[in-house]
Amino acid sequence: MHYKKQNILKGAIIYSAGDTVAALLLAEFSWYRVLGMMCIGATFYAFEIPNYFDWIVKKTQFLTGIKATVTKTILAIMYFNPLWIARHLLFIKLFSGEFNALGFNLLEIAFWSFLVNIPISFTANYIIQNRFKLKWRFLGSAVFSAFMAVYYALSETIFS
Repeated sequence: MHYKKQNILKGAIIYSAGDTVAALLLAEFSWYRVLGMMCIGATFYAFEIPNYFDWIVKKTQFLTGIKATVTKTILAIMYFNPLWIARHLLFIKLFSGEFNALGFNLLEIAFWSFLVNIPISFTANYIIQNRFKLKWRFLGSAVFSAFMAVYYALSETIFS
């Protein structure tokens, strides 16, 4: 199992930075949200994502060529699915104190956000899973997710 100090720090900084940019763009900045996203980045994401990427390596270790490439990419996309996006939106709402915004509508927003994002997500996850060494994948994914945090935050405006 991977839960390293460097991933904890990277997760706390990068995920909260991406979400802070999104919050500033939407005029929704809150220190509670920043601190909450730092905690989520340092705990859930810093633990789950490196371990999932390690599992992908183990699951695909005997595959070669295009089959290995596509399988790794699809498995990564499967992790960052509509439920993951909805959970991320849930965290944003919780840390923003927007308890009245919690509901099944977050799943609908997450579904459309995921669907529209597939071409970008496929390309990014292809690069992360097939061009980055395992030790750099969490960082690559976190940076990509920081950019996507802006998209996820805007997804509520776009898809609701």
